[in-house]
Amino acid sequence: MSSHPVHADWSLLHNRFYRKLEVYSMQWRELDLSKFTVAAAPFGGPIALVRNDRKLLKAKTFMSRSVQLFSSAGKLIHQFEWEKGHIVGMGWTETEHLVCILESGVARLYDLQGDFVQFSLGEDAKEFGILDCRIWETGLVVLTGNLKLWTVTDFLDPRPRALSDPGLTQECPWCIIPPQQTLSGHLEVLLAMNGSVVLVDATSAQDQMVQNGPFTALSISPNGKFLALFTAEGKLWVVSSDFQKNLAEFSTNSPEPPLQMSWCGTDSVILHWENIILVVGPFGDWIKYTIEGSAHLVTEIDGVRIITNDACMFLQRVPAPTEDVFKIGSTSAGAILYDAWDHFGKKSPRAEENIRNISGELAIAVDVCLEAAAHEFDQNRQTTLLKAASFGKGFLDTYDSEKFVRMCQTIRIMNAMRDHEIGIPLTFTQYLRLTPEVLVNRLVNRNHHYIAIKICDYLKLSKERALVHWACSKIKKPSGDYDSVYRAIVDRLSAEKTTVSFAEIAKTAYQYGHIRLAADLLDHEVKAAYQVPLLMSMERVEQDDRALVKAIESGDTDLVYAVILHIKRKHPIAEFFRLLRGKPLALSLVESYAKQQDILLLKDFYTQDDRRTECANVMLSDSFEQTIFASRISKLKETIRLYQEDKERGFEARAIEDQLKLLQAQQALERDLGHRFFDLSISETIYRCLMVGQPHRAAKLKSDFKVPEKRFTWLKARSLVEQKNWDLLDKFAKANAKTFSLGSIVELLIKAREYGQARMYAEQLVNSKTPQGIQEGNTYLSQLPK
Repeated sequence: MSSHPVHADWSLLHNRFYRKLEVYSMQWRELDLSKFTVAAAPFGGPIALVRNDRKLLKAKTFMSRSVQLFSSAGKLIHQFEWEKGHIVGMGWTETEHLVCILESGVARLYDLQGDFVQFSLGEDAKEFGILDCRIWETGLVVLTGNLKLWTVTDFLDPRPRALSDPGLTQECPWCIIPPQQTLSGHLEVLLAMNGSVVLVDATSAQDQMVQNGPFTALSISPNGKFLALFTAEGKLWVVSSDFQKNLAEFSTNSPEPPLQMSWCGTDSVILHWENIILVVGPFGDWIKYTIEGSAHLVTEIDGVRIITNDACMFLQRVPAPTEDVFKIGSTSAGAILYDAWDHFGKKSPRAEENIRNISGELAIAVDVCLEAAAHEFDQNRQTTLLKAASFGKGFLDTYDSEKFVRMCQTIRIMNAMRDHEIGIPLTFTQYLRLTPEVLVNRLVNRNHHYIAIKICDYLKLSKERALVHWACSKIKKPSGDYDSVYRAIVDRLSAEKTTVSFAEIAKTAYQYGHIRLAADLLDHEVKAAYQVPLLMSMERVEQDDRALVKAIESGDTDLVYAVILHIKRKHPIAEFFRLLRGKPLALSLVESYAKQQDILLLKDFYTQDDRRTECANVMLSDSFEQTIFASRISKLKETIRLYQEDKERGFEARAIEDQLKLLQAQQALERDLGHRFFDLSISETIYRCLMVGQPHRAAKLKSDFKVPEKRFTWLKARSLVEQKNWDLLDKFAKANAKTFSLGSIVELLIKAREYGQARMYAEQLVNSKTPQGIQEGNTYLSQLPK
């Protein structure tokens, strides 16, 4: 056991103990935080530094500006030059992307490798600039130069929206309550103005009628339930965020507001002045710490991270299990078990006595020692606590050993994270909130692929994300030629028992100009739905051919159609059919698609395949879609030519020649007579000629197209009935009595509803005195109205 008492570094705040641990001695050298704008991510996240140009301006010194990203241990992760204008503020998203708000009204999101996306914060921000900003895990709020508030609530959909106008006349202290921490589920902004606090959301600005103002600083607790306010008189006032409860009031006797006001978890408020950090508890008790040089406070869910020029420290309320075990005079079961293990090591009989004393609470004591070990940063103390827990577990008949194993795994992972090379000083509480999956993603984003994959193996998590990111990193920063990079990636991923998608890796290779590498990597992708889209995006014919082959092999007709249509849009028709050649499924799908959607494509399809008859059928069908003579005549001529090339299609060729001859005759009739003849049959064409008084033209058509005499006679009778030319009809009936029956005339008259004329001809049939004539005449007379 350590000779240094654990509780020696504890400080009492009313009835609660606090401890300040030095986690790291910073790896950066000769760095003065007072000259920088600092933004540190929670959960032991990275630290962003950029030189504060306005402070430098006052100092009349010149230094080049760059944004530097460090781990919590002060190890440089990445840096990039900054020449984009003044940065109003910085913050971190939940995925550890750095958000930089520019005075010009633009927001940029950087990953840990320096790649970024940017978006505008609206017209007001562009016109009037940005004065101030607040950033939370998924969004931001900015105060524009015209003193209006604008918000982006989702970085994945960065659409600026105006908040209600609070009526500001000058800048003031303010803070935000993120949507996930408000009762309404909407963003709320608190502004210290006019001696009170105004709550602003998207629809209203409400004065909370607070009497203790004016206020010079505001800070919301990590859970959004409490609000700390610092008054102009030097008093700290803590209330519930709905202003219904007054929780604490403390006078600092300081005429100067703190440089930074933060929270230590949700238990106490931290006030930072130059060289001083003051911890104020809920009952007005306080602890004072001396800090040399500049410092930056980072609120965590269970404490506060203190970053100085030389060290990274963690200030927290002593966790309950740790206090149970190590508090002076503690008689808890955990403390007695820990003492029993100490005596067992000394071979003292008191070890057995202690175990007997807590026999009824031994399981609880084991759990307390396990949790105390998890809350410790000192690895020797962790080991001792775990041994004590294991010692107590040996006296229990039933205890969940998996709990002990899981806790050992967790402690081992946290210790690995706290290593200087990794620099993520997670506490047990933070680890549980963050989850191992998120932790693995953060390691991957920092290019700590080895430890990320080991954790996945250790906890039996999917390591595909880590492996894919590792492969992409090798492509972005290759350490050898094409063959070595390709072989390293394929060998490593092929060795995995689970299938790893190569699609994202190939996409990265393509984006970085390694087209051959991308195509070769895609050959290892097992899902065609992932292969094909990327192959189609490559601007090369051979990749389109490969995409079509992969789509056909997948058996997914929708995917094949997608590739076919892509190739059709991208390539000339000859190249299109060349790529389809030798692929029966693709050709069949093209034919099916063209029949329903694209007649011209169908014609080209049959033409290139030398299928003249099918092509002629398409041309014939297409010709009847034409609505003007010239187009239809042209199509029919082409159809005749195609049919004539096939000796077995002589009948079709002759039939279409007759149709073409009729169409040309109709064209001449329209031109000469000024009446519509287009699209009429030969019978209708003759009938139309008779109706417009062109019997000679009708007779010529009869002769040219060999229309039977009986049909021609019927058409003449029909035209006379339609014209109601009864005299000519009577002469026609007498002149054609042998070839055209009176019954046919009666039928035409009945159809035309000329019942009087029909009766006259029906009576003629009755008077014919032939049995057939009498029967027909009586039948027709019975059909006529009385």
